[in-house]
Amino acid sequence: MTGLRERKKQRTRLAIQEQALALFGRDGYENTTIKQIAAAAEVSERTFFRYFPTKEDVVTWDGLDLSFAVRFRAQPATDSTFDAVRATLLETFTDLSPTEQRRLRERVVLMTSVPPLRALLLDQLVGTGHAIARLVADRIGAEPGDPGVRALVGAVVGAAFAAVLAVPEHPDTDFATLLDETLEHLSVMPTVE
Repeated sequence: MTGLRERKKQRTRLAIQEQALALFGRDGYENTTIKQIAAAAEVSERTFFRYFPTKEDVVTWDGLDLSFAVRFRAQPATDSTFDAVRATLLETFTDLSPTEQRRLRERVVLMTSVPPLRALLLDQLVGTGHAIARLVADRIGAEPGDPGVRALVGAVVGAAFAAVLAVPEHPDTDFATLLDETLEHLSVMPTVE
């Protein structure tokens, strides 16, 4: 359970991101300044920078990494590693509230349409891949650089990227569904055990 201070920080971070996304949607990413975001969120620019070092960070930030790790470690040991990763991803994105689903969609559309953000999206996917590789390696008693771990994680991250790219084309489909449909195609492949 998180303490009051952490919950307050989380609320402030979310409020800043919410206002930023609204401004980006209305005025465009390039035309929106940090000063405008801070004013809309009713915080100082200094406070903005305490939470987000750059304007790009306000788009790329999410709190899903910790949630993913906890959920992955809770998957049944009898499940294949691929099934455990897939179930964890599905749980993580299915459990998002409607507001979080909307925010995720807005962020993904921005990250796929604004060139500087697209590069950060790729960096974020690489970072996520490294985090998943460590979790998978721990689960199977291997090293993160093991070829089997790399193959599994590369396939999953590739599927996630394909799902991300599908978001703007499927405005009425939630991300969890797009991701799971993509991962379904990988389920026939051999997995790391």
